[in-house]
Amino acid sequence: MAKKPAQPATPKAAAPPINAHVAQSAPRAPSATHTRTASASNSSLSAKSSPQEVALHVWHKYLNDTPTRTMLLDVFMLFLVLVGAVQFLYCLLVGNYPFNAFLSGFGACVGQFVLTASLRMQTSERPPPTASAAAKKAATKFNDEGFEEKDEDGKPVSKISSERAFADYVLGSLILHAFCVNFIN
Repeated sequence: MAKKPAQPATPKAAAPPINAHVAQSAPRAPSATHTRTASASNSSLSAKSSPQEVALHVWHKYLNDTPTRTMLLDVFMLFLVLVGAVQFLYCLLVGNYPFNAFLSGFGACVGQFVLTASLRMQTSERPPPTASAAAKKAATKFNDEGFEEKDEDGKPVSKISSERAFADYVLGSLILHAFCVNFIN
């Protein structure tokens, strides 16, 4: 009976780090196809560029320069727009008999969109290393030494922590939805 050659021991999967939620918001590493399409879109646009080329250029810049957490907020905002549009179309096609219900639902969509846009502005992160120089400069509120930068008027630019911005978002959402539920009767 022949012995099988000893197989090397495979390392066991390591337990996820305690700060796993931090790793989820880290900038994504571009894939090979993503890099290929991004490098093709990095060429400057001419004045004679077609609308399709401009749209593709903007889309690739968005994919390259926007952090994952911000993209998730953008997807949620798109969802809110779609829900509001469906409610409005339903109101037009079927009728708005319980008008308070329509106003409450539509107001909840608009209010949540505004709150989410505010959260997006307050928690926008630094762009990934592959971002363009313009995107990096636009996102910088503090210089490399950690000193607060000044705006055009010489006033310091304030930075709210992400935790505080999210707490404000949750509190605003609770107040909004309490109002909407109360408005339905």
